[in-house]
Amino acid sequence: MAKQSSAIDEQPGVDKDAPLKEDIRLLGRLLGDVLREQEGEEVFAVVETIRQTAVRFRREADAGAAKELDGMLKILTREQTISVVRAFSYFSHLANIAEDQHHIRRRRAHLLAGSKPQQGSVNFALCKLKDAGVSQETVSTFFQDALIAPVLTAHPTEVQRKSILDAEHDIARLLAERDLPLTPKERAANMHLLRARVATLWQTRMLRYSKLTVADEIENALSYYRITFLRELPGLYDDIEGDIAAHYPEAGERQIEAPYVQMGSWIGGDRDGNPNVNAGTMRHALERHATTILDFYLDEAHALGAELSISTLMVACSPALQALADASPDTSAHRSDEPYRRALIGIYARLASTARALGATNILRKEVGHAEPYADAAGFAADLQVLIDSLENNHGGMLVKPRLSTLKRAADIFGFHLASLDMRQSSDIHERVLAELFAKGGAQADYASLDEDAKVALLLAELSQPRLLYSPYIAYSEETDSELTILRAAREIRARYGARAIRNYIISHTETVSDLLEVLLLQKEMGLLRLATAEAEAELDLMVIPLFETIPDLQRAAGIMEQVMALPLVKQLIAKQGQIQEVMLGYSDSNKDGGFLTSNWELYKAETHLVTVFESAGVKLRLFHGRGGTVGRGGGPSYEAILAQPQGTVNGQIRLTEQGEIIASKFSNADIGRRNLELLVAATLEASLMPQSADAAHQAELAGFEAVMADISDRAYKAYRNLVYETPGFTDYFFAATPIAEIAELNLGSRPASRKSTKRIEDLRAIPWGFSWGQCRLLLPGWYGFGSAIGAWVAAGPREERLEQLRAMHLRWPFFATLLSNMDMVLAKTDLAIASRYAELVADQELRERIFKRITEEHANTLEILQSITGAGERLAGNPLLARSIQNRFAYLDPLNHLQVELIKRHRALSNQPGKVDERVHRGIHLSINGVAAGLRNTG
Repeated sequence: MAKQSSAIDEQPGVDKDAPLKEDIRLLGRLLGDVLREQEGEEVFAVVETIRQTAVRFRREADAGAAKELDGMLKILTREQTISVVRAFSYFSHLANIAEDQHHIRRRRAHLLAGSKPQQGSVNFALCKLKDAGVSQETVSTFFQDALIAPVLTAHPTEVQRKSILDAEHDIARLLAERDLPLTPKERAANMHLLRARVATLWQTRMLRYSKLTVADEIENALSYYRITFLRELPGLYDDIEGDIAAHYPEAGERQIEAPYVQMGSWIGGDRDGNPNVNAGTMRHALERHATTILDFYLDEAHALGAELSISTLMVACSPALQALADASPDTSAHRSDEPYRRALIGIYARLASTARALGATNILRKEVGHAEPYADAAGFAADLQVLIDSLENNHGGMLVKPRLSTLKRAADIFGFHLASLDMRQSSDIHERVLAELFAKGGAQADYASLDEDAKVALLLAELSQPRLLYSPYIAYSEETDSELTILRAAREIRARYGARAIRNYIISHTETVSDLLEVLLLQKEMGLLRLATAEAEAELDLMVIPLFETIPDLQRAAGIMEQVMALPLVKQLIAKQGQIQEVMLGYSDSNKDGGFLTSNWELYKAETHLVTVFESAGVKLRLFHGRGGTVGRGGGPSYEAILAQPQGTVNGQIRLTEQGEIIASKFSNADIGRRNLELLVAATLEASLMPQSADAAHQAELAGFEAVMADISDRAYKAYRNLVYETPGFTDYFFAATPIAEIAELNLGSRPASRKSTKRIEDLRAIPWGFSWGQCRLLLPGWYGFGSAIGAWVAAGPREERLEQLRAMHLRWPFFATLLSNMDMVLAKTDLAIASRYAELVADQELRERIFKRITEEHANTLEILQSITGAGERLAGNPLLARSIQNRFAYLDPLNHLQVELIKRHRALSNQPGKVDERVHRGIHLSINGVAAGLRNTG
């Protein structure tokens, strides 16, 4: 029946989005009912009137509607304002749930109807590879050698509380349930629960009253493991093995042993600009990681003990399994013939001991008796393999899936550490610490004053010495003590939780070769780098990873790596690392520094130059992409982004950040989370193995495209820098016309919004910079400079000929096509009418009109040029589903922006009076920030 309805659903003329509209109407109606019940008919009527007036303002560009709306908002009481903001904010959240459920529904419909594999699936990637003649051996080798690592980070734009996430998770589950055939009583019960969960949302505080601590951020991230990663990642491995067997049946279904997708985290280890991260937060992070994964293992082992009731009176077991059972503390006569249960009781006891040894204090089910803890996760995985082998060799192969094989797979992927914690610190702090060590150790009085060549010579000389600069008998500054304590903690954590617990050290603001050598020397001082001896080769515990962030940094990246990799010591260390070296590229800072187009181009160039340098050195390159959630920070669809990478930059190796505000939208639903993980694998597989054209004509065309891009980028850079950094008053405009000051006050994260207490854009973190432009609906970092740059380039030659060149680039160059696609999405969410309301917050009329006029002119130029290249007069013409999604939410998103402007006016008027702050107004602004971010999603 389900298959038939799905097939019908695929027929032309059927409105595929009808269920989505129905879900949105249902959730909107339930929210309206709750609003009436909780706040009264009057508030409900106010919400509806504001929504209808905002729709008129948008659809008809009705000046009267704008005035009417302004008047309405001004007379709202503080209590009404809060209720109205909450209503529109929650509608954005509910609309997101409905959309996610619809994506799952559409995917199931395709699968049930037997549709061709969808783009972005591993099945689709394997189809392409098989058609291109890629062999099964090549595919198998890819999975054995690959590392695909999403790295969760906490950043100061994460606005979701866990309580809200939990309630929304329940709503998503109940909404999905309504697609099943329910009896009238079941449907009524479902509706009752949905209404209750929406009421729970309404009665739950949306915001935090106190600032997030690092410990809070760690717990927030761990909730996504419980919802998604712990089960969906092992399940994805099983699906992929099935897909490979289907496309390459001659090889049969073989298990891929290597954990090619692994999780990473920065939360608790990223101390760049965050004084709240230290050795204590690193230890706490790993303790909570270990407790979380061991809780999962204990639950699964307990469940397996109930399931595997196999008796040796019925079927034999292997000698290894019998030995495992005999070693168990379980001596009950009732289970004497049930070796699997006894073995699992022993495994459970060992896991419980391991959990206590690694910091757990609350194990819910007490073990039967004492057992020694596991030395490492490999020992646990080996015991599970004993169970698997025994079952498979004794007529029990069908009992291995799903739980036992999933648990074994989880042990391989997550170990006892759950996720690898990256360490990150700024290069200037390393320099200060070493300057003090050199001075107090009598090696160099003023290290910081040396030129680069002298620094490198000194560092290499010191790295060749077995003796240490550090002495426990010398008093050091608080900063130096803290940094050295953190490195000591890393060594202890690796010994306790395994080498995968911490294995990367990232250097922010890498600008020179000495920046990398400094971290090698600091590792040597703390026992993390051991020099070569007659008995052993040099060995490094933490891979030293440069982070190139700004435009000049990106331009220097390849040269720095070429010099570093030529050093004999570094060559030895890279060989010990498996002849692989990671480089991290920063998207956010390069965008703030040089604008959207130039940032993308400089990243592309840096990658291509790095490929050349690494190939010459015979070293495998792994790129770590520091992408943000917003397009202005390197965001946008991950699948397209990976496929658009320059040739030779993926090769089965990729890490990328999943940053604070986007984690919830990707991983708070298990099905959506699994799909996002699959997208990463599929894109990496396709980008790594699809044969590339070596045709001379193709290479010549690509060189021509790159030459055009270089010219356009120079023009875009000048246009962007001229506005942001060279226009008098622009900084004042930005701080007045966006809610940046209010965002800085919001308890969004443990990290400050600015590196220094100044009002300089240079000192502002790139993340709140982009977030602020999203809130005021200009999204300027995602498009500014494009229109004037390309317009000037087209005007500098034969117009039609140059436009044809750009059209060819759009059609045949994935990099350029993805750039335009992401910009198209940003422009679809940009709204100059709404932005004009924020511009009114700028008190200086001359400044307001001058800056806003420049922005609107550039916006018009950009739209015109984009249409000339793509031929699409409407935004997102190639993605009608996303276009409809954006249109659907404007009626609820626009009022939040209007309300935010009104609240900011009230707040700033009071702030000018010493000692006067209206907490309700303040709270209303923060609620509106949450709602707008939820409504904009990946550009929020």
